[in-house]
Amino acid sequence: MAKQEISSSVIRRLPRYHRFLGELEKQGIARISSKELSVQMGLTASQIRQDLNCFGGFGQQGYGYNVAALREEIGQILGVNAHRRTILIGLGDLGRAIATHVSFPQCGCELIGLFDSNPFVAGRDISGMPVHHTDTLAGFCHQEHPELAVLCVPEDAANALAQQLAALGIRAFWNFSHGDLKLSDPDIAVENVYLADSLLTLTYGLRAADEQPHG
Repeated sequence: MAKQEISSSVIRRLPRYHRFLGELEKQGIARISSKELSVQMGLTASQIRQDLNCFGGFGQQGYGYNVAALREEIGQILGVNAHRRTILIGLGDLGRAIATHVSFPQCGCELIGLFDSNPFVAGRDISGMPVHHTDTLAGFCHQEHPELAVLCVPEDAANALAQQLAALGIRAFWNFSHGDLKLSDPDIAVENVYLADSLLTLTYGLRAADEQPHG
């Protein structure tokens, strides 16, 4: 099936499949049925089969899924072995946390450069990597050819920075700037991350629970 025919909701579930299958591997589980996996993930068995059928047939009737093989196939679909050369701009509290705690290699990325516009931050090391000043971005990109950028900059600076980086060859943005990026090139991939959206989803769950009748 062509990529454009696969819904975004299916694609967003793939990392969860990859993560849960990894946990099953660590537990020594070699195979699992869609029903058993549905209990683990909080999805229906039918939903799991439909999702995985978008990318081909992985399971066998009466056998289920080979955990290691399915995880490897999903990893290939997600590009976990791609080694995408990645830079991160903005080393405030959030940027430092992402640079330090996100496992970029497990996500198919290689963090090769850190940047900040603050001269008191540039020149320091974070987790063994030097922080460069943003004035050096163009030269760095011309020399190192990164293709993915993590933006942890203020919202009012994000779009101009993204336009500059797109002109320098950046093909994808992981954007934490609290605003959607507006880029004219439809081939540039953008993931806008709003941590507060996740918290609001949780508070909705609390409100819904509060409104349930209690016996």
